[in-house]
Amino acid sequence: MSPGGSKEIAPELQPSALTGAAFSGNRPSGAGDLSVETHGIAPIPEDQRYGTAKRLFTVWFAPQVNMTGVFTGTLAILLGLGFWLGLLAMVIGTVLGSLVVGYLSTMGPRTGAGQLPNARMAFGDTVVVPAALQWFSSIAWDALVGLFGGEALSVLLGIPFWLAVLIVLGIQGVVGVFGYELIHRLQAVLTVVLFATFVVFTLKLVGGHEVVTAATVGGADLLGAFVLEVTIAFSLAVSWATYAADFSRYLPADVSRARVFGFTVAGMSLGYIFVQGIGIAAASLVGEHTAEGVRSVMGGGLLGGVALLVIAVASIGSGVMNDYSGSLALQTVGVRVRRPVSAVIVTALAFLLILWLHSADTATRFTDLLLLISYWIPAFVAVVVIDWRIRVKGRATLNPALESTDGRDAAAALIVFLVSYAAAIPFMNTTLIQGSIAMAWHGADIAYFVNLLIAAMLYGGYRVFSARVRRSRLTSA
Repeated sequence: MSPGGSKEIAPELQPSALTGAAFSGNRPSGAGDLSVETHGIAPIPEDQRYGTAKRLFTVWFAPQVNMTGVFTGTLAILLGLGFWLGLLAMVIGTVLGSLVVGYLSTMGPRTGAGQLPNARMAFGDTVVVPAALQWFSSIAWDALVGLFGGEALSVLLGIPFWLAVLIVLGIQGVVGVFGYELIHRLQAVLTVVLFATFVVFTLKLVGGHEVVTAATVGGADLLGAFVLEVTIAFSLAVSWATYAADFSRYLPADVSRARVFGFTVAGMSLGYIFVQGIGIAAASLVGEHTAEGVRSVMGGGLLGGVALLVIAVASIGSGVMNDYSGSLALQTVGVRVRRPVSAVIVTALAFLLILWLHSADTATRFTDLLLLISYWIPAFVAVVVIDWRIRVKGRATLNPALESTDGRDAAAALIVFLVSYAAAIPFMNTTLIQGSIAMAWHGADIAYFVNLLIAAMLYGGYRVFSARVRRSRLTSA
């Protein structure tokens, strides 16, 4: 080990698509090692892992407790569902999405690699397509959470919005540069701080404002709105699927998979249900004016100021996850830049997107971006999970840098990925894409679920067929 804590690449990890000088480097040697992590997508050797599964609760809880989740909750009321139906739809979508992330999180300890590097096993060289999409998605998510953090800091300090955003993203960028261990430590602290702050906000809300509202639509329109809200909540949770293993890859290979799954699902689902429930209850007060709405509920003064500061900090806690996973995605594309540099690039590009979101109808642009940046993820999940189940059978661990991918399988993965997205277009409902089926179903958007089902059927069918063909060739030989 070098004085800075870096460790040499294990002998078996010779340069490949997942290794090399730019993809390796200094990595934390244990909990509390806050040196800059320059290590990128190269798998972490088994003898250099540390930590326990319970860390995953806070690393997945804290990023969800921010105004992005609150604002998403308000959309249920905007759609006309009312409190109870809006809450039910949100819980269904959130739990379904969290289960996906929880399962993928168990891949981290078994491979020592992040989610996009793991996806190379299924996609081979064609992984550049989902990796590029993930990189753009990380920028978009940075913008979605940074929007509210910048707004809160602008109101608190009385400074221009653009300057407030620069401050928020600047601090966020620093944390992203330090990487994995600082992110875990930050989220552990923020879990306590954010939970306490939003509990106070909830008590203030319940004490002085109408919380339970009735549905304002009925019949087929009500059913369509309910399905759309399930999809919105699902999209918010499942959007983390391409990040999942990034934050469990340093865990020991023999860590309990059940605990990894359980702590991930619990942290994410509880965090989202908590803040989106607040959004549903506070929709009439918060609306598009989230920062001012929070300050009015808190009563202004010192308490209101603290709440605004916490909102800004919360956006940083969520944004650093995007910076970190975005940096790994860019390396997976094949760009050989050090991980910290890539994290800074993601942060900088998010600034421009935040200004665009803030310049017009926030609710519409927010909803469109939220859905559009994630429509491809279910098909990605289906391909990765099917390939994983075939590969890992009978093995406790595997090294993705040593796994081979048949060129035909990689091509099939990409084709299925693209076909599944195209097939889901008629079921999409955004202002940019209004699918014919979604419109006929009164706005009900089930594109995510169609995307997942078609990809699972096509890719699963292909892998079964190709396996039979290979067995037949071996038998005849």
